[in-house]
Amino acid sequence: MLEQAWAALGGAPGLLPLVTVSGSTGLRSVLPVGALATGAVAAQRLAARELAAGDRGPGPVAVDAAHVGIAFRSERFLRLDGMPAGAGFAPLSRFHRTADGWIRLHANYPWHRDAALAALGPDPVTAIAGRTSAEVAESVVAAGGIAAAVRTPEEWAGSPQGAAAWELPLLRLRPAGPASARSRQVHGLRVLDLTRVIAGPVGTRTLAADGADVLRIESPRLPEDPAAALDTGPGKRHTTLDLASAGDRARFEDLLSRADVLVQGHRPGALAAHGLAPELLAERHPGLVVVSLSAWGAAGPWAHRRGFDSIVQAATGIASVTAGDDGRPGVLPAQALDHAAGHLIAATVLRALRESARQGGSWHGELSLAQLAHWLLTAPRGVATGSGAVDPAPYLAELDTPAGRLTVVRPPGAPTWRSGPVPVHPAGADWLPR
Repeated sequence: MLEQAWAALGGAPGLLPLVTVSGSTGLRSVLPVGALATGAVAAQRLAARELAAGDRGPGPVAVDAAHVGIAFRSERFLRLDGMPAGAGFAPLSRFHRTADGWIRLHANYPWHRDAALAALGPDPVTAIAGRTSAEVAESVVAAGGIAAAVRTPEEWAGSPQGAAAWELPLLRLRPAGPASARSRQVHGLRVLDLTRVIAGPVGTRTLAADGADVLRIESPRLPEDPAAALDTGPGKRHTTLDLASAGDRARFEDLLSRADVLVQGHRPGALAAHGLAPELLAERHPGLVVVSLSAWGAAGPWAHRRGFDSIVQAATGIASVTAGDDGRPGVLPAQALDHAAGHLIAATVLRALRESARQGGSWHGELSLAQLAHWLLTAPRGVATGSGAVDPAPYLAELDTPAGRLTVVRPPGAPTWRSGPVPVHPAGADWLPR
C-alpha cells in the first residue's frame, strides 16, 4: 500500500527501500487497516524526509506501527485535565434498521441533526423502520442532512457514484499553473486550513508538527465541535472569518496572498462561488499549493454531497464486509479513512513542495474518502489481524491550552507540538514572522 501511495504522489520508487515498519498497529479487522495506516504514514514521513534532504537524498525512515495505531485512534486517548475529552457519536449517528436493510446517519452537528428530524419527524427511529434505506437516505440528504444506505462493495461499484469514484486514482497531484521554481521547507511554511472534523485537520496538524505555521479558518456560522478541535488542533492557531463579509474576506485575501499552502475540505465547487477555485488561485497566487479533500470524489452524481468517514464506510461496502455474525453492519477499528486521508494530505503538500523546487509551478492535489475506501477494499485480505492491545502511554504528551492541560497522542515520526490549539481574534489573525 505504501508503494501505491508513493506512486500516486509521483515519488521516485528508488526511495521505498529506505522505509522500515516495525511492530503491529493493533487495528484488528478483516480488511488490511494496519497496512492502510502504516502505508499512509510512511508515505508522509518519506515525503517529509525527501523534502528536507533536497538533492542530497533522504536517509532511512522508520515507522513504529504501534504508534501509528494509537494515533489513528487519537480521540480515544484525549484528556483535558485528566478527564476524557474526545468527541463521540451523537445518539442518531449510528446504524438504523430499515424496511429492507440498514442506514447510517450522521447527526453530530446540530444542523445535521435538525435536517434529519425535519426529514424523518420527531420519532426518527420508527420512521426509518417503516421505509426503505434508499428512501430514508434521499429524504435526509434532500433536507440538508447526511445519510447513506449500507451497501455491499458490489452494490457500490454498480451504482453511478461508485462507478465514478472507482475510476479515480488513489489521489491526484498535478501542476495547476506556471510559477518560478521555489525552494521551501516545512518549518515556517504558511498553511491556511479551511477544513473541519478529522481528515483535513489531521493533515494540517501533521504539517504543524514539522514546524508549519498553520492558521485554521472557521466559519462563525458553523462552529467546530470543541472536542474535535482539541484533538486535531494542536500546533495550530485558530480564528473565525466569514468569507461572505467584506471585511473578513479582505483579511482572508491578505492572508492568502502571503500563504504557501491552502488545504480545503469543502465539497467540489463550493469555494468556486467565492472565487477560490484552484485554477483561479493559481493565476492570482503563482506557486501556491492547494490540496482539496472531499467525501465522494470530484466526479459522479454525489460529488457535491456531504459525507464523513462513517457514512463513506456504509455506502462503499466497508460496513457490509466488516458485519458481525448477527448481520449488523460493522465498522473499522478506527476512523481510518479520515486519518489515512490526513496523512496523505500532508504527503501531497510535501511532494508538491518538492516538485515546486524541482520544476516550478503552482500545484493542486485532490483526494477523497471514497477513493481511500476503494484502496482499502481492493487490497489483499487475509484473516482478521491486529491484537487491539497496544499500550498508549509511551505515545502520549501533555500540552498547555487556554482550556487546561491537554493529553494528546504524539504525531508518528515527527516532533511533538509545542502547544495545544491557540485561539486568535480575527482582527489579529496574521502570519508569524518567518
